Amino acid sequence: MGNQKPQSQNIVIENKQTSVKLKYVKLGYHYLISNFMYFSLIPLILTLAHLSLEDLAQLFHRLDLGLVSGTLVCTALTVCLATLYFSWRPREVYLLDFSCFKPEPALMCSRETFMRQTSLAELFNDETQAFHRKIIERSGYGQRTYVPKAALEDVPSASMGKAREEVEMVVFGAIDELLAKTGVNVKDIGILVVNCSLFNPTPSLSAMVVNRYKLRGNILSYSLGGMGCSAGLISVDLAKRLLQDQPNTYALVVSTESMTLNWYGGKNKSMLITNCLFRLGSSAVLLTNKWTERRRSKYQLMHTLRTHKGADDKSYRCVMQQEDEDGKVGVELSRDLLTVAGEAIKTNITMLGPLVLPASEQILFLANLVGRKIFKMKIKQYVPDFKLAFEHICIHAGGRAVLDEIEKNLSLTKWHVEPSRMTLYRFGNTSSSSLWYELAYTEAKGRVRKGDRVWQIAFGSGFKCNSGVWRALRRINPAKEKNPWIDEIDEFPVDVPDIQPVIGH
Repeated sequence: MGNQKPQSQNIVIENKQTSVKLKYVKLGYHYLISNFMYFSLIPLILTLAHLSLEDLAQLFHRLDLGLVSGTLVCTALTVCLATLYFSWRPREVYLLDFSCFKPEPALMCSRETFMRQTSLAELFNDETQAFHRKIIERSGYGQRTYVPKAALEDVPSASMGKAREEVEMVVFGAIDELLAKTGVNVKDIGILVVNCSLFNPTPSLSAMVVNRYKLRGNILSYSLGGMGCSAGLISVDLAKRLLQDQPNTYALVVSTESMTLNWYGGKNKSMLITNCLFRLGSSAVLLTNKWTERRRSKYQLMHTLRTHKGADDKSYRCVMQQEDEDGKVGVELSRDLLTVAGEAIKTNITMLGPLVLPASEQILFLANLVGRKIFKMKIKQYVPDFKLAFEHICIHAGGRAVLDEIEKNLSLTKWHVEPSRMTLYRFGNTSSSSLWYELAYTEAKGRVRKGDRVWQIAFGSGFKCNSGVWRALRRINPAKEKNPWIDEIDEFPVDVPDIQPVIGH
């Protein structure tokens, strides 16, 4: 009786080992069957690799292959090779359409309204209010940006319920418009990516979208949080990668930010800046890998490039949510922010250059690099002319100072920076969705022609800098577009007097 227990344990261990072996045998079997076509081509490819044209001619002669038989063999070989090529080639990703949420006029917030509401909150003294006024006057914002409903109440207050209402309003508004423009059935959407940096409730924001639109049960859904203003392009990059493994489907990418629960009520000036900067907005983008949708798609995604500088402590800490000395939570912006952003952008465009720049610019850049690094020549670093690579440039509208620096360092014209400056003026910094308001501005101006190349570049906490490169598949006719700028685009030429003093500084 005493030996029965160890024997039973041995039997259990042996059964487990057998089941594990069977598991791997089954996996190997499924893998072999699933990829049988590719394995069967390996001997043929290896054989053909060692045959010359003369060898092939002799083979046909010895087998006495007639014209018909030889044609059939060549056709079969061509089909096999073509199948192999199209199976291994990355799937092309198209942007079917996108939309940007435009809040109702009742949510507009002028500079005077902003100062009145901050005083009603009774959180700030005269010194902090003066700092608010200084920042808002230098921000490059106009008089018609938008804020959440909670910020315009007689006594501004914040709650989880009001934060949900804010996000539902902007996210559902953007998605509703996008679905109306594209006519895509929600059941055909196989991938969902939602990004919002500071508001991450449970259930997640992606679950909120699934519930509202009754998306299918096997959808690949993701909520990205804490990734800052560059999360929009990170979401596009994630969707692109997922589309490589999910044939014939659509990917919905939603970008937004929530302000209701992220108001800072302390006296730390480096945290007060965020109160003045962020505004209400959201975008929804529909991507697809269906080749049948290419004809009606707006753009093809050519490149996504991500740069992360988080390994450097200064970069990691330059934008950080934390408590101040009084225990009040806010997002602190370091004095090193512009320097860190400049370094991140420099790294990103150095990696992007070889993918998009013409050979002439790459040769000049290489010659300059060799001269400085190898021959130790005291010459200024050569900045490639990215205007030769792109017709349109959308820079994240993070602030007037950032746009000024990028315009200067990349030698851009005011025409190239106009979409970013106008977005900053009209809608403010809408975080990760700002790039799409800028592209919408470019479309509303009637500037996008077939074959045009668009460069989107964004940066955010972490510190990260990300680029997305698109190619227009058709001319965008603004008269046929539902666009947040359409009804007022003529009100915002660059030389309007009430805009120029703010932008020109």
